[in-house]
Amino acid sequence: MNTSSNHSSAGPLRGVRILDLATVLAAPFSSTLCADLGAEVIKIELPDGNDSLRGLAPVTPKHALFWKVTNRGKKAISLDIRKPEGKALLLKLLAQSDVLVENFRSGTLARWGLDFETLQRANPKIIVLRLTGFGQTGPYAARPGFARIFEAMSGFAHLTGEADGPPQHMNYPLGDVVSGVFGAFAIAAAIAEQRGSDTPEAREIDLSATEAMLRLLDPLPVEYEHQGITRERAGSRATYTAPSNMYRSADGVWMTLVGSSDAIFKRLAQAMDMPGLASDPRFANNPLRVQHLEALDGTIADWFAARDFDTISAALTQCEVPFSKVYSIKDVMEDPHFQARKAIIRIPDTELGSVPAPCVVPRFSGHEVNIEATGPHTGQHNGDVYARLGLAAADLDRLKADGVI
Repeated sequence: MNTSSNHSSAGPLRGVRILDLATVLAAPFSSTLCADLGAEVIKIELPDGNDSLRGLAPVTPKHALFWKVTNRGKKAISLDIRKPEGKALLLKLLAQSDVLVENFRSGTLARWGLDFETLQRANPKIIVLRLTGFGQTGPYAARPGFARIFEAMSGFAHLTGEADGPPQHMNYPLGDVVSGVFGAFAIAAAIAEQRGSDTPEAREIDLSATEAMLRLLDPLPVEYEHQGITRERAGSRATYTAPSNMYRSADGVWMTLVGSSDAIFKRLAQAMDMPGLASDPRFANNPLRVQHLEALDGTIADWFAARDFDTISAALTQCEVPFSKVYSIKDVMEDPHFQARKAIIRIPDTELGSVPAPCVVPRFSGHEVNIEATGPHTGQHNGDVYARLGLAAADLDRLKADGVI
């Protein structure tokens, strides 16, 4: 593994160097998670810096805010790997790196003369993460992929929405970030394999974002095959455990509540001052509560609707019933627990002073994490990174004039 100092901070992935060739969100999020844990990540962009993420909200006329937080802790170089000299530079950088992350359509790098065998010749231990919509094989391999496509084709969107309404997407590209988490996990797994081997080998990781979303839905295939059930939308109500739903207080506060275990359900009955609920044979265990879900949910909803948030909160807290107000991001940033744990951190930014962003997850004992910078400008670290290849300022000027960097 590479042993040079990293750009983010010391962490369990310190000494790992990642070349991030990917665009937009899913695969770059994989390398960002690795940067959070100490890997040195070099973000490679085309010289024109036209990554679509720079235009996704939140964005202002002067600042690509999404880019700043999503590519935090990375170095940046510009490079057109489609040009012969650009390809040669990539292969030299690859020889000094541990991981290459890319999200081009299947076969794209090979068409540019950068097939896996070529990458492996440049670095016999290289780990290549290929994150695409549908994987490297199969009839859909060459299709373009977007988060909402992954969510729809995996069956995830089919479960989201009201029972009598259309399927829905959330107002955020969940399919991208979920596959990004799988990508970071895959990189860490490959690094662990190599560190445990006397003869580490190159690895090609084929990550389908649609399969990543499908992987979240563990029981659905067996439920369909053995019970003939196609699980449907049910709004916020869970149909596999009860009670578990969103409820609205008299003063208009939405809350989520989970009372699925028998012990918690008894405490809920106590909090509601309805001991008859706990002794009702219809609600004696979770399967029975699911069977009689309409009656149970209606009773709970009526109880919520007749009381204000403070009254409900006090009763449920006293009886240790799991619940929460549905937080907005304003609530998150003002919550004393999140403040105490520094769940929202400040990342230094040369233009804005600092910007808020979610903290590093998870936390490792013995590692003090410090994200040093927001997402970099295109080619911001060309001088530092290309100096490792022995290139001088005059070389960079020529490469820039030729459109290579």
